[in-house]
Amino acid sequence: MNKKDVMLLTGAGQISMAIARRMGYGMKIVIGDKKLENALRISDTMNKAGFDTVVSEMDLSSCESIFAFIAKAQQYGEIAMLVNAAGVSPSQASIETILRVDLYGTAVLLEEVGKVIKPGGVGVTISSQSGHRMPALTPEKDEQLAMVPTEELLSLDMLQPQNIRDTLHAYQMAKRCNVKRVMAESVKWGRRCARINSISPGIIVTPLALDEFNGPRGDFYKNMFAKCPAGRPGTADEVANVAALLMSPQGAFITGADFLVDGGATASYFYGPLKPETKIE
Repeated sequence: MNKKDVMLLTGAGQISMAIARRMGYGMKIVIGDKKLENALRISDTMNKAGFDTVVSEMDLSSCESIFAFIAKAQQYGEIAMLVNAAGVSPSQASIETILRVDLYGTAVLLEEVGKVIKPGGVGVTISSQSGHRMPALTPEKDEQLAMVPTEELLSLDMLQPQNIRDTLHAYQMAKRCNVKRVMAESVKWGRRCARINSISPGIIVTPLALDEFNGPRGDFYKNMFAKCPAGRPGTADEVANVAALLMSPQGAFITGADFLVDGGATASYFYGPLKPETKIE
């Protein structure tokens, strides 16, 4: 087999594909998704555009599945890039599933890829603006989210059912953990001269988002667009433009950081017309 540098792509969707199209040329791109049909669809689109991709069924909630996914990718060469866009949303899943996938699974993936990433490699994981809207945690809780061994994360008191209000709160905790975990992992990745960052997008137009815009919460989204500084939702390409900077040599001094790409919606939430009377979210 002719070995190439490998890009791991988890979560086969518009954002991950847009990043891969910017950064994955000349590489073997291994696409993982819990729904194999999603991976196959993205793979077909990219292969027809001249990229070299293969697919794998990968469940982010399962450490065994993550291990198998990484092992498969290593058959093609050294892992040089990670694009993690896998996850579930508050409207899609239960509290338990959100914490298992978005919080625990992401932590395991970042840790395990960090152990094998090619020297000089780079990764980006997709978080969410939602994590920025939750009130600040104590320094002790932040450190726990960043540093507790992955297999102990879901046992933390702050993540127990009695301390999680609803699926939105679970999602916000997961995304806060993503950002803290990236900070801690960047120290470990740095020992291999590798870098890892996160991006926290706002509302991005995707097929799933379009369903939401036209659904029961459509007015909520339209209000957010109207009252954020950008005055519109974002596109996957705009998120990918930031990822391209972070993953390129031009971003060589950036690691352990999170970048909010939300058209100013979070700024408006705290200091503008989107500010709620009582900040619960």
